[in-house]
Amino acid sequence: MSMTDLIAAARVSKAWPFQEAQKLLKRYPDGTKPDGSPVLFETGYGPSGLPHIGTFQEVLRTTLVRRAFEALIGAKPEDGKTRLVAFSDDMDGLRKVPDNIENKAVLAANLGKPLTRIPDPFGTHESFAHHNNAMLRAFLDRFGFEYEFVSSSDEYNSGAFDEALRQVLRKNQAILDIMLPTLREERRQTYSPILPVSPITGVVLQVPVEVVDAEAGIVRFTDADGSVVEQSALGGQSKLQWKVDWAMRWYALGVDYEMCGKDLTDSVTQSGKIVQVLGGRKPEGLIYELFLDEKGEKISKSKGNGLTIEEWLTYGSEESLGLYIFPNPKSAKQLHVGVIPRAVDDYWQFRSALPTQELDKQLGNPAWHLLRANGGYEAEEAPGAGDSLPVTYGLLLNLASVLGTEATEENLREYLETYIGAGKVTPELEVLIGTAVAYTRDYIAPTLSKRAPTANEAAALQALDAYLAAAPADASAEDLQTEVYEIGKREEYGFENLRDWFKALYQTLLGSDQGPRMGSFIALYGIANSRKLIAEALSRG
Repeated sequence: MSMTDLIAAARVSKAWPFQEAQKLLKRYPDGTKPDGSPVLFETGYGPSGLPHIGTFQEVLRTTLVRRAFEALIGAKPEDGKTRLVAFSDDMDGLRKVPDNIENKAVLAANLGKPLTRIPDPFGTHESFAHHNNAMLRAFLDRFGFEYEFVSSSDEYNSGAFDEALRQVLRKNQAILDIMLPTLREERRQTYSPILPVSPITGVVLQVPVEVVDAEAGIVRFTDADGSVVEQSALGGQSKLQWKVDWAMRWYALGVDYEMCGKDLTDSVTQSGKIVQVLGGRKPEGLIYELFLDEKGEKISKSKGNGLTIEEWLTYGSEESLGLYIFPNPKSAKQLHVGVIPRAVDDYWQFRSALPTQELDKQLGNPAWHLLRANGGYEAEEAPGAGDSLPVTYGLLLNLASVLGTEATEENLREYLETYIGAGKVTPELEVLIGTAVAYTRDYIAPTLSKRAPTANEAAALQALDAYLAAAPADASAEDLQTEVYEIGKREEYGFENLRDWFKALYQTLLGSDQGPRMGSFIALYGIANSRKLIAEALSRG
């Protein structure tokens, strides 16, 4: 695949990352900004709670658009044509104590202060925000994302935002004209674009503010104790209201692309107007649907509902998380452990298809985008050997569930090596072996209940056992599957359809309503072991 071919195919691709990247190509037809600086992508993180998958997905999706844009202009990651900034809003005042934090007293005693000026309740970092920022960075680093971490507090405190803050002060009335009509009457009475930090308490104040001298950055306000204070709004002595802050950041950094969840739809509208008042330009972007927990409720950092990043990686692979996030960003997805097994197998199905696909199909394949997200392969490089697994994750789970409490990484690996050959367990399979054991232990084994077969089911099981007794030890999965089909179709056993036969197999042998291709399972578990399962089932009759 040549770069020329890639550019041509990318520019007509209907895959959503390319559709998003096309917006930037319309903004910068030659792929560069007028001043020659890189096209800037940004993601935001509010470190008032621990990072969760909702935080991570924004970085991933933005990275997918970034890589798609590079493909459109024929650039490689190392060319420096783009930048990605992961921005932490850690200058925000803490409004409430998160529900999922144990040492709540530390946070309760510092409500209202900037997150970077609140002690770390975990006792490991300089501040609460530093702790949460570190967790975010560790996970992004684990996935190999290329990004630049930027702290809001660092930008405010260092003076990097000072010139942009002066512009906010200059345009204070114009910003008020945008914001006040959107607020309730009570809120209008205290609203100010500028939030001064109290010199007495260190709290970020929500009080009316008078601009005394925009060029010098001087403002006047009444503190909580009733004293009138006149101080600079620069150098970390103030921050901005959320929508104004977002617009100021776009203006100060020159952000070209930023996506957000649908809960920020109004914020995008108002911030877009404010950045124009400041003299900047609203970035391109996508408004995506939010993740929901298994009850259909919005995932919240403070509630800690939904799945954590660590939980997903306990039961599934990194690639499967990316695959689950990839499709249909404008559709809501429920995020719970039950979706993990399917996501693992879907990823490998997409990845195994890549080597045989034409270029246009590859560009619509989620695995193509996910492999490129962290520089997995170059634009001209075609995916090849090693892009498939000899067994599905579902099959691994079924094997582990049969072993039950005796399932370990060691004995699962032994079965696999017998099935595919010693020394052929790849690093990807090693990951799945460990996650299959954990998933089975925590979510499958407690629910299993093997029932006794009915008379006709017992007769069919006996027929299957007789076949297996005569079958060679190395019978292929396909041959085994064919015989399982043939037994189920025999009129003498009275199954209305094959679905009933397979359901009987799953319920009597595995203790579940669903299961694998039985031929593949028998080949993996072994004929002798499979006959033991049948004998155990018949003994319950």
